[in-house]
Amino acid sequence: MQIRELDLKELVSVFDVLSQLRTELDYDEFEDLIYEMRSMEYKMVGVMDGEVLITYAGVAVQTNLYHKRHLYVFDLVTDEKYRGRGYGKMMLDYLHDFAKMGMCENIVLSSGIYREKAHEFYEKNGFAKKSFVFLKSV
Repeated sequence: MQIRELDLKELVSVFDVLSQLRTELDYDEFEDLIYEMRSMEYKMVGVMDGEVLITYAGVAVQTNLYHKRHLYVFDLVTDEKYRGRGYGKMMLDYLHDFAKMGMCENIVLSSGIYREKAHEFYEKNGFAKKSFVFLKSV
C-alpha cells in the first residue's frame, strides 16, 4: 500500500472511484472541474495498491476567518469493493500529517446530511459536528 499525490494522467482511475460518491458528475464535467480547481491548489491523493486506486481524497489548504489555515477535504471515498478494511482511516491519518506539515490548525469537511454512516466514521476518527451547510441554487 502506498499513499501518494495523483496526477492528471490518472483522472480516469480517479473518476472511477469518485463517481461512487459524486454520482451526478459525468466524466467531461469532472475533468473540466478538476482543471478549474487547480487554481486553488486542489490536490488529488490516493491510497494505492500498485496501480489500483483504493481510496481517493481531494483536498486543498485554505484560509478563512473561522477555520483559520486549514485543510479542506472536498472529497473522500473508498472504492465500494474495499470498504470496511481501514483504508479510509489510513487516508485520514495521512491527511492529518499532511495538514500538520502544511501548518494547518484544522481539517474541515462537509458531509451530506443523509450520509449517517460517513458521519459515524468521521466522529469515530475525532471529527466533531460544528455547523450546518446551507445551499441555495441561483
